[in-house]
Amino acid sequence: MTIVLTNDDGVDAPGLQALQAALQQLDQTAVVIAPQGPWSGCSHQVTTAAAIQVQQRSPSEYAISGTPADCVRLALSHFCPQVRWVLSGINAGGNLGADVYISGTVAAVREAALHRIPGIALSQYRRRQQAIDWQRSTHLAVKVLQELWAKPLPPGSFWNVNLPHLNPEESDPPLVFCNPCSQPLPVYYRQEQDQFYYSADYSLRKRDPNSDVEVCFSGQIAVSQCQVTPPSASGVGRSP
Repeated sequence: MTIVLTNDDGVDAPGLQALQAALQQLDQTAVVIAPQGPWSGCSHQVTTAAAIQVQQRSPSEYAISGTPADCVRLALSHFCPQVRWVLSGINAGGNLGADVYISGTVAAVREAALHRIPGIALSQYRRRQQAIDWQRSTHLAVKVLQELWAKPLPPGSFWNVNLPHLNPEESDPPLVFCNPCSQPLPVYYRQEQDQFYYSADYSLRKRDPNSDVEVCFSGQIAVSQCQVTPPSASGVGRSP
């Protein structure tokens, strides 16, 4: 199949390389169309009033000056119009619950879903002060892709996947299909005169029972199906 691979951490990010390694283990190749630099937290921002610079690094790798959503738009319209799947990640940090409205990683596959192209956003939750084992992330991503590619996905939908931060001795966790958490992110700031610094602890966020936040924080792989078009309109346009 024809796969487009992007992210919001930049084309040289280790998470992107980890996802490429997972595809190699599955005997799949991808066209990489990713931002030149980091766009974490950019949400679904797109570029319409300025030029987007494209640097072709190889026959199958492009570095884009725009956002993750820009990357998908250019992929569908110019570089890879026959794409069958869009994969985004692996993000360095979780994209759980309300994070999906902020995340550039998730916005990339949301843009694909709007065009009726299926996608998977993958993120690696990270505990504070602990490094990510990207080889372990690759191993878990292989497991995720094998299972999700075998499942039907309605047009106008995408998968949002969050990998837990595991200790080396822990065994591989199961995939748990769950709803996104509906609770807000913690909002705490440290004030220094007229300046405010965000100081909330991500790990202490509120969580709905059995939601993606609780699943991932408990050491399991959280998988949520997200829908961007009403069921009545999901058959309109391109089919995956």
